[in-house]
Amino acid sequence: MPATNENPEPASGLVAEINRLDDSIYAAIAASSTPSLDGPLALISDAANLSKPWIASAAALALIGGPRGRRAALYGIASITAASTVVNVAMKPLSRRRRPDRVAIGVIEERHVSMPSSTSFPSGHSASAFAFVIGVGHVMPAAGALLTLPAAVVAYSRVHTGVHYPGDVLAGSLAGIVLAKLACAALDRGSRRGAQA
Repeated sequence: MPATNENPEPASGLVAEINRLDDSIYAAIAASSTPSLDGPLALISDAANLSKPWIASAAALALIGGPRGRRAALYGIASITAASTVVNVAMKPLSRRRRPDRVAIGVIEERHVSMPSSTSFPSGHSASAFAFVIGVGHVMPAAGALLTLPAAVVAYSRVHTGVHYPGDVLAGSLAGIVLAKLACAALDRGSRRGAQA
């Protein structure tokens, strides 16, 4: 059964085509047989609630990375804060996109995680994950590069477990990147002003 982007008003033109593509990718992932991945991806998706892996990573950087690690941790957490605030307080309430009906679409139960009550667009998990990558990478590029794969896995897990459409994850990831860059620029300006004072 094809996925359905359940929006209160029917979309037309380009938006409708994007929604159909989004539906098709979601349905294809739901129909894929990946028994060895289903359990681990569900665990990863759950573990990423409340940005827990990124907070733990920031703590590790602060503890073992010296002054630069502490600065990277600060930038990472500040980036998550900016992304999470904008996505959850501003973007999600404006979105009317409902969560996928994963039971009707056929996402197998072994993949299921708790379905959030918030709107589907954009993905907050993806925004936080990529915001942290950008924030850390602004100070420690190598560490940011290493964190990119875990962030991508968390983002994908939200589609695999059926709680987000691919477009939600893409939009969330892009929002996280942009907002993190803005947060890093603001922190840089603050550091320069402090050095000049």
